[in-house]
Amino acid sequence: MTDKLNELTAAGVAVWLDDLSRVRLSSGGLDQLRREKHVAGVTTNPTIFAKALSDADEYNWQLRDLATRDVDVEEAVRMLTTYDVRWACDVMRPSYDGSAGVDGRVSIEVDPRSAHDADKTVAEAKALWWLVDRPNLFIKIPATEEGLSAIADTLAEGISVNVTLIFGLDRYSAVMEAFLAGLERAKANGHDLSTIGSVASFFVSRVDSEVDKRLEKIGSDEAKALKGKAAVANAQLAYERYTEVFSSDRWKALEAAGAHPQRPLWASTSTKNPDYRDVIYVEELIAPGTVNTMPESVIHAYADHGETRGDTVTGSYDAARKVFADLESVGVDMADVIATLEREGVEKFEVSWQELLDGVTKSLKAAAKGKGAPNKAAEGNAKAAAKAGGA
Repeated sequence: MTDKLNELTAAGVAVWLDDLSRVRLSSGGLDQLRREKHVAGVTTNPTIFAKALSDADEYNWQLRDLATRDVDVEEAVRMLTTYDVRWACDVMRPSYDGSAGVDGRVSIEVDPRSAHDADKTVAEAKALWWLVDRPNLFIKIPATEEGLSAIADTLAEGISVNVTLIFGLDRYSAVMEAFLAGLERAKANGHDLSTIGSVASFFVSRVDSEVDKRLEKIGSDEAKALKGKAAVANAQLAYERYTEVFSSDRWKALEAAGAHPQRPLWASTSTKNPDYRDVIYVEELIAPGTVNTMPESVIHAYADHGETRGDTVTGSYDAARKVFADLESVGVDMADVIATLEREGVEKFEVSWQELLDGVTKSLKAAAKGKGAPNKAAEGNAKAAAKAGGA
């Protein structure tokens, strides 16, 4: 059988998993995906952690310890999540070493409630970098206006960054500017640029969801004919900007000093509309030097029936611009679409963060009352992780 994920990798797309849980770690499932499905990185977010901590008793032993120490819920959340991310970094270390530090990365996000506070974001990025203490970590920082300076400041400290919640082209250009400025400052600060990594997470399917909703409301035949086209066009034009920035003299000076480019990462790649092909946001966004982070279901779907048709992005720019012109002509305000998505993106992560805090609060109370019964299997997994460097 054809190894479709290997074909995708050979076309220049790094396959990353958009999920993490302690069950996935303790079962060896993540390592299996790395070895058998070409998974070369992991992304997380507050929603993923909220689900992971609510679904398994693998956390009981640590919750008991945290309750015994009488830690507050904020610290408990960080201890639980950084434990998993540290373990995942160790699992992905072969990919990191084998790619000279480009892949094998695992992301953890700053508190989304600080998305509009640059100083708090930088302070938390530094704390998380110290807590996890692995070279293949990415700190996720939302690409809000306030987040831009935090991105540059964090990179200047020699800390690797995954810039998240990018929806629009102008904001993406600002993110790349922050990346270049941060690396220039890191170099001036004496950091080894070859050890600093970054990706820019450009969200895909959510664009179609919002635009399609507006097209349906407009209701004309011309409008409905544009459904399912905005997200791919948006990402294709983002890649055009990426190629321009990373062929500039400014970038070449950094590259000569050992820097790696900030790769575009296609995020939110599961299809929300069942009428669309389930791997459309993978097949239509194949280009050299990109990352596609997928839920496990999309990884398996691509392995089963994905089609790698070579570069499907380069050369598509004029067609993508026509899609934008057509959207404008039927009355879709893309600037408002992007502003709406960014606002909702931060709000959704804030809600998930609160759900995470509430869930851990409940678990800590149960553990303090002795209801978090010992889980010998989980404790055994903890010892195994510690032996492997994951604790």
